[in-house]
Amino acid sequence: MTDFVLVLGALAAAAAGLWAWRRFHPVSFWYGVGFPLRAALVYLTWHHVASGCKLTRNRRRFRLTLDAIPVVGPASRSAATVVEHKRRVRRVDVERSPRLGLLRPTRLGWRMRLRLHDGQVPADYEKAAEGIAHAWRVHSVRVVDVRPGSVTLWATMRDPLVEVVTVPETGELLTVRPGKLENGRDWVIDFRTVPHWLNVGATQSGKSNLANALLKGLAPQPVALVGFDLKGGVEFTPYAPRLSALATTRKESVDLLVDLVGEVENRMATCRAHGARNVWTLPEDLRPMPIVVLVDEVAELFLMAAKSEKDEVAKTATALLRVAQLGRAFAVYLVVCGQRVGSDLGPGVTALRAQLSGRVCHRVNDPETANMALGDLDPAALDAARVIAAETPGVCIVAGQDGSWHRARSVYVPEHEAEQAARDYAHLTPDWETLVGSAPVIRPAAFQVPRSPSG
Repeated sequence: MTDFVLVLGALAAAAAGLWAWRRFHPVSFWYGVGFPLRAALVYLTWHHVASGCKLTRNRRRFRLTLDAIPVVGPASRSAATVVEHKRRVRRVDVERSPRLGLLRPTRLGWRMRLRLHDGQVPADYEKAAEGIAHAWRVHSVRVVDVRPGSVTLWATMRDPLVEVVTVPETGELLTVRPGKLENGRDWVIDFRTVPHWLNVGATQSGKSNLANALLKGLAPQPVALVGFDLKGGVEFTPYAPRLSALATTRKESVDLLVDLVGEVENRMATCRAHGARNVWTLPEDLRPMPIVVLVDEVAELFLMAAKSEKDEVAKTATALLRVAQLGRAFAVYLVVCGQRVGSDLGPGVTALRAQLSGRVCHRVNDPETANMALGDLDPAALDAARVIAAETPGVCIVAGQDGSWHRARSVYVPEHEAEQAARDYAHLTPDWETLVGSAPVIRPAAFQVPRSPSG
């Protein structure tokens, strides 16, 4: 009895220790206990999971077989039963599962590489991802990397987008951290890598919150911020202390776009005079200040209430398209936002969309907007955007600098925090007339981040 009590006490102490370990330091518990157990489960059940998801293939293999098995009964106890085996080795169909590589742990799950069977394509695993996730009792399984003859699956134990806590400021020039990706990594927007972005979403979907995060992250940086707000200025006027220029009407937008095109041409001439391919290869004393252009409700720039507005809309579309086409090399970047973005707005929108390589799609009210944002990238991304729930504002589908798409969620940035950031860093706001018509502005040394000329 004493030994039994000691064993129970030891088991209770071990259970309490494991509970405390998992409660107070879940990361080390996952790497030390959780992942090894999960890895054993995956390896032991992979054949059955692959068979259930129809990922196996039948192969002809030589196997040892028996034609008959002697049966010894009451009538044969006194006599030996002789069975003649005509064939002992045969070619039979053997079900083979895809070869599973080494499981590598991550903070939220694990990733593993699989070798494709002959005739299989990555789409087969994308279709089976939901079934694999249910079989392994995980939150999701996604195909994250495709190479000739193999794919990489990424399994996550829980949804990291339920609660997002991060700081938009990164301390690096033209780089903002607006939220988190579904794999637990930071969602980073680097305008020098992906210069132009399209941000679409319905009301209360998180589109404006993403703009707040971008403004808060860019406010402490030595960049010029320019706003286009054709909703009467109600969205961007509170941030006016940090904006070098703000257009709230169609006429003001045309004039401001003319200034932007002229500034791009001036920077082009400066680069040509010094034999530079872009402004980042210019000497520090000649390098102009980067300009980030925020456009809210882009549809208002293309809508026509009367034929008399046709020329004005054409000028606006042409100027905005020129900024998108030429801006990257000359440090002029675009963030175009809208609730409704479709081809019915005219060919100018379609041409502009082709220049916006970064895509962010929140919950939308119509499939055309989602198709405009993600339809030319990946059908799976389009399907994922259509199932974003209204109860999860800020959740979106992001296609950006790594060549793939992710579910992501922007950190909640209240309007008063963005307004406070605009006031705190108002002293960094360059005068627009001085910026577009005078000598280049030298960046502070704290933000002189060395990058390659191609960056």
